[in-house]
Amino acid sequence: MEVINPYIAIIGISLIIILSYFFNIISQKTNVPSVLMLIVLGILMKQGMNFIGISAGKQLFSLLELLGIVGLIMIVLEAALDLHLTKEKWPIIWKSFSVALISLILSTAAIAYIINYFIIEDFFTCIIYAGPLSIMSSAIIIPSVGGLGEEKKEFMVYEGTFSDILGIMVFYFLIGNAGADNAKLVVWDVVSNISVTIILSIIISYGLVLIFQKMNSQVKLFLLIAVLLILYSVGKLFHLSSLLIILIFGLVLNNNRLFFKGFLKKWLQPKKVKNILHDFHLVTMETAFVVRTFFFVLFGITITLASLLNLEVALISLAILTSLYVVRIVVVKLFVQKDINPQIWLAPRGLITILLFFAIPAEYQTEAFDSGILLYTIIISCVIMAVSLVATGKKVIPVEDMTFIYGPAPESTDNDETIEVDVPKELD
Repeated sequence: MEVINPYIAIIGISLIIILSYFFNIISQKTNVPSVLMLIVLGILMKQGMNFIGISAGKQLFSLLELLGIVGLIMIVLEAALDLHLTKEKWPIIWKSFSVALISLILSTAAIAYIINYFIIEDFFTCIIYAGPLSIMSSAIIIPSVGGLGEEKKEFMVYEGTFSDILGIMVFYFLIGNAGADNAKLVVWDVVSNISVTIILSIIISYGLVLIFQKMNSQVKLFLLIAVLLILYSVGKLFHLSSLLIILIFGLVLNNNRLFFKGFLKKWLQPKKVKNILHDFHLVTMETAFVVRTFFFVLFGITITLASLLNLEVALISLAILTSLYVVRIVVVKLFVQKDINPQIWLAPRGLITILLFFAIPAEYQTEAFDSGILLYTIIISCVIMAVSLVATGKKVIPVEDMTFIYGPAPESTDNDETIEVDVPKELD
C-alpha cells in the first residue's frame, strides 16, 4: 500500500483550494464556468498521478462518500436558508417550484427511457441513473445569474434551489423503497414517513432555535455542524427522511418571524437569531465551497479520457441533453409564458449530479453506464448556459444582492449594540 508524505498531501490540498479560488475570479472575467476548470484540473492530476505511478485507491472513494454526506447536508441547508417566505414572493415561488418539480419528473422519465433503450435493461435502474442527470445545479446557477433582470434572477435562484431539494429527496425515496413489491405499501410508507418526519422536524427546529439563541460562546460553528450531522445520521438510522429535517430547520431559522407568532413570539430573541443566521450562512458558504472544489476535482480524476472519444457515449449524451432542453422549453413556456430567454437555456448540471451518482447503491451500479455521459452532460449544459448569457448581453457574474431571499437587513439598534447585517453569499 502506497503511503503519501503528509506534508505533500497538505500542500496538494491547499493548492487545489487556492486554484479553485482563482478559478472563480477567472470565471467572472471570461464567462467560463469554474466547474469546468476544476474538472480539467482533476483530469490533469490523474494524468500526472499515472505518470509517476500513483493510483487513486479505494480510500479516496471512501473519503468521497463521507464528503458526500456532509455536502448533501450543507447544500440542502444552504438552499433552505435561501428561501424567504413572504406573501409578495408567493407567485414566483409557486411558479419556480412547479417548473422544478414537473421538469424533474418529465426529465427523469425521458432520460430513463433513453438509458433503457441504449444501455440498461432494468427500467428501475435506469430511473436511478436518470434522477441525478435531471437535477439543475443551484451551485452553478446562483453564481452566474447576477446579470439578469430582478424577476428573472429571482426565478432562477428559486428554481435552482427547489430543483436541488426535490431532486435529492426523490432520489433517496426511490432507493429507500426499491425492494417494495406493493405500490400501496410504498405510497403508505412514503406518506407516513414524510408525516412523521415533518412533525418531528418542526418540534426539533423550534427547540434548536430556542437553544441556539441562548448560546453566547464565540466557538460554535463546528458545534452547529455536529448537531446537523447527528440529526441527519439519527434520522437515517430510524429510516426517516433526514433531508426534510435539515430543510425544515433551515426554513424555520430563516423565516423565524413567520413561525414564531402569537404566544411563541415572546420566546424569540430576533437579534440573537440574526447572529445564528449569519453563522449558518458563513459555515454553509465555506463548506459548500470546499465540497464543490474537491468533488469536481475528484470527478475529473475518475474520468477515463478514452470514453470521450466513444461515439456511442457522445450520441447518448446528446440525446439526454436534447430531452432536457425540450422538457425545459415546454414547462417554462407553460408557467412563465412570455420573455423566457435566456431562462430556458440556464439548466446546468453539476455538483448534485455528481454527489448522487456516487451515492447510487452498489446493487444498482453497472459498468455499462459510462462516466463520460456525466462529463458530456455537465460540460455542454454549462457551456450552453454561458453562451446564452453572453448572447443576451449578460455576463456570468454572481448574484450580489440577495435581499429578495434573506429579507431586508435589520433596523438600527441601541447605541451600545452591534448592527447585524447578513452578508450576501457568493456560492462559487
